[in-house]
Formats: sequence, structure tokens, C-alpha cells
Amino acid sequence: MTRTQDLRDTAGAISRHSLHDAITNRLRDMIIEGELEQGARIYEGPLCETLGVSRTPLREALRFLASEGLVELVPQRGARVRQFSARDIEDMLILIRSLEELAARLACERATDDEVAEVRQLHDQMVDYYQAGNRLDYYKTNQQIHTAIVALSHNEPLMQVHASLQSKLKRIRFIGHSGPDKWAAAVDEHEHIMTALEQRNTEALVAALGEHLGYAWQRVRHMV
Repeated sequence: MTRTQDLRDTAGAISRHSLHDAITNRLRDMIIEGELEQGARIYEGPLCETLGVSRTPLREALRFLASEGLVELVPQRGARVRQFSARDIEDMLILIRSLEELAARLACERATDDEVAEVRQLHDQMVDYYQAGNRLDYYKTNQQIHTAIVALSHNEPLMQVHASLQSKLKRIRFIGHSGPDKWAAAVDEHEHIMTALEQRNTEALVAALGEHLGYAWQRVRHMV
């Protein structure tokens, strides 16, 4: 293989990877925002036209989202947006709460000052999105913060289990911010979380995260 051919193949691989990410991210946003409703069948033809892509990359993206728990692949029937029962959602939120409370205890012991400062930067960006009324980017940054706090535990198994559950609850966590009062309350709760983390106040951080995730269920229980 010539050097030129090698570069072409590499460029092609990068292009395919970028296309996969773009389609996957767009589909994920459509699910989070409710454009693709829970339990709804995903029709490939119209979706390919909407996204301007062929069926092959679309199916690859759907398989990836199935691995995240957002899509369900049904033999002989295609794909549909995964739907969870109210009990499923409550149980997953209970477990995420326990995981984040444990992560909080470990984070106060193990996190470096620079790592905590990075979470502060995410928090400030999230508040900027809130003030601008940018709900989707606010939500994404919000989830990055939860992931970052768990990462401060430096406990890989904990991070993996948390990521798996969090991916399944993307739509549910998004609707938990619907309405100005719920959204404002969530921001205020995050302020308490951030303050406790920066002070490395273990009990305050555990309590703030526990209350925040407890309220998360209260905010969505009548919407599922």
C-alpha cells in the first residue's frame, strides 16, 4: 500500500467515524427531547430522509443507542425507542442515588483540587445555559457534572455502573427540568452540591446529592 492510499484510507475512516458520531448524537437528542417518543417504532425510511443519510450508518447508530439502553431492537420488526415503566425508572433512580452518594464520599477523599476546579467550570457553564434558556445544552452539561463527580471517586467499576444507568435515563432526566419552577429548583440544588464539593464537606455533599436525586423522581413521577 502506498503512502497516499494509506492517507486516503485513514481519511475515510475518520469521515465514517465522524458520520457515525453525528447520526448517533442527533438521534440521541431526538429521543431526549421527545421528538422520537418512548415506545414508538423507528421507521428507517423517513428518518433517513430527515437526516440525509443511508440506511447502513443509521442502523449502526441505532445499534449503538441500543447498547446505551435508549433503543430496543426487535427481531423482524426493526427498532423502537425503549420505554420504561414507572417502577423501572424509580428503581434506577434509587440505585443512581446510592451510587452518587458513595461517589461523593470517595471524591472528598480522592479528588485533586484541579479535578474539583474542572467540575466548577462545568457548573458555571451549566448556569450560563440556564440563564440563556438553552435547555438541551443545560441538560447535557448537567449530566456531565454528575458523571464528573462520579469520576472523582477514581473507582472504575462504580463509574461503569453509573454510566450504564445514566444512559438509560436520559429522556427522564431531561423532562425533570421542564417548567421554570422545576428548572430553577434543580439549579439551586446543584449550587449546594458544588459548594459542598469545593469545601470537601462529605456529609453535606452526600446529603445534597441524595436530596437532588430524590427530588428528581418527585419531578417526573407524574409524567411517566
